[in-house]
Amino acid sequence: MRRMTLLLALLAIFLLLPWPSTAGADDAEIEEDEISDFDRDHWAYEPIARPAVPAVAQTDWPRTGIDRFILARLEKESLQPAPPADRPSLIRRLCWDLTGLPPTVDQVQQFVTDERPDAYSRLVDSLLASPEFGKRWGQFWLDLARYADTDGYEHDKIRDQAWKYRDWVIDAINRDLPYDTFIRWQLAGDHAESAGDPATRQQATLATAFCLSGPDMPDINSMDERRHVLLNEITSTVGAVLLGLQFGCAQCHDHKYDAISQADFYRLRAFFDSSIRLEQNKSVSVLTSHRDYPQTHLMIRGDWRRPGAPLKPAFPRVINDTNAVPSPDVSPRAELADWMTDRANPLTARVIVNRIWQQHFGTGLTATPSDFGVMGDSPTHPELLDYLSDELMREDWSTKRIHRMIVMSSVYQVSGTRPKEGSSRGAWDHALAADPENQLLSRFPRRRLDAEAIRDGLLAVSDSLNHEMGGPGVRPALPAEMVKTLKSGQWKETPSKADHDRRSIYIFARRNLRFPFFATFDRPTADQPCARRNQSTTAIQSLVLLNSAFVMKTSQRLADVVSAGETDVHAQVESLYLRLYSRHPDADEVTAATEFLASGASLRDLCRAMLNSNEFLYVD
Repeated sequence: MRRMTLLLALLAIFLLLPWPSTAGADDAEIEEDEISDFDRDHWAYEPIARPAVPAVAQTDWPRTGIDRFILARLEKESLQPAPPADRPSLIRRLCWDLTGLPPTVDQVQQFVTDERPDAYSRLVDSLLASPEFGKRWGQFWLDLARYADTDGYEHDKIRDQAWKYRDWVIDAINRDLPYDTFIRWQLAGDHAESAGDPATRQQATLATAFCLSGPDMPDINSMDERRHVLLNEITSTVGAVLLGLQFGCAQCHDHKYDAISQADFYRLRAFFDSSIRLEQNKSVSVLTSHRDYPQTHLMIRGDWRRPGAPLKPAFPRVINDTNAVPSPDVSPRAELADWMTDRANPLTARVIVNRIWQQHFGTGLTATPSDFGVMGDSPTHPELLDYLSDELMREDWSTKRIHRMIVMSSVYQVSGTRPKEGSSRGAWDHALAADPENQLLSRFPRRRLDAEAIRDGLLAVSDSLNHEMGGPGVRPALPAEMVKTLKSGQWKETPSKADHDRRSIYIFARRNLRFPFFATFDRPTADQPCARRNQSTTAIQSLVLLNSAFVMKTSQRLADVVSAGETDVHAQVESLYLRLYSRHPDADEVTAATEFLASGASLRDLCRAMLNSNEFLYVD
């Protein structure tokens, strides 16, 4: 008891002590190491130069320049690429990849029987032009933007207009808005005088919601503290997402490994200092344009109550070897946006093409997509990374052209399953032993569908998916046992039942209550940028896919669709295999399915079993 009393007395004295004085802070000097040639001697900071496409021995295999870089490494290691994937596997892979949906039965049959030499190219172009492309690839960007429809923290208040940024992202990706413009608007769209008509300028301003999509606490007592936290979060996000550098590590002290000082962090933060106007108990949605630029200070130990030396906006020194300086006559953020998208910047193009490659193959050319610093992984194919980066800029920053280059390549079209026999099987086994992690991409990497694709796929194969685009987030019904635990109004179910079956990107994203199906399958929390999702394997996932009300309902819908179209059991089994796996069943599979039904199981039970198979949940 005496010890507790003493501790309480000491705590009271500590709380009464004044905080360190900030008097004379403007006179303080910044102490930081100079950037040396050694600091800049790192692959990510080297200028992007288009490498020569390497020569290869197997000249009939490459379809694109990408293939020559991949094949050259394989040949160097005496490895061979896997055989081409068969057409059913290829269309399934491509549709899931580009649209996040399985191919329809008609799509499969048309592609498999299309003997034109450009059949695959036609399929690629149709999927890239589909509105479903933006819904699929928009989610990857929203993961990076830490997008949600609420503020987070204790009260988790709803942001009524947040969905407009989500819709902007989907539309920009579908329109193939050049990536430099895509970035420029999200940093300084309110200054985009060249954006065109008023409606376009309004959209450009809306894009700045990227900076403010993270968590916020509008009801905090100190607006100064709130402002400090928001600005630091914006700075960390811009550094990680756009430059692939962990700037957030330098908000309290110099970065331990990278040549990023604490002053570098606050100089980057200074670009945004004039862009946020806060009101108590009110969310902020977009950045604002003001000419009254406040004085920025380095915050001692990252403490919002301890301003240190003053500083001005400046580009990160380690990647600004030309010593470019922002103009005092231009908006700081507009200057930052121009510098970020300048072709001389060595990081912006490298970071985004690596992210695109990662989503197609499961792992980027460097496996640390938001850390290109000295502690990040070196690229497995550095010349290919620069080749694609240069190609992006040459093609007017068109990301769709990069997608097309990748999926048209031979390396994308190789098989992901082990050959059953012959010399190809021996080559496969040799490559598996020599490169078990498949870093050299001799075979296509097998991947499980993510949370949104599983849900959307279940709706699609049962003809239940609502393809409507845009608008506020929808809230499907939650499990009854969960509803009992919620506060009043925390999840107000959307009245329209048809809206419940819309694509997953339109599901209301609450920070403090992730939609249960998504949480089960590793959707991130949106508290910080997510460059690569975790992929767990848990018993709960199996239970949800077997027993949840959603899967039960979907299985029944699928059974109803199949039985309405086919009355013969064999034909029903055939239809299920085409819908779920994009292929015809073999004789043993037909026998097993018909015997299962003959044993007393219902068609719904068969549908549920097939939806739970690895062949549905994984893409080869």
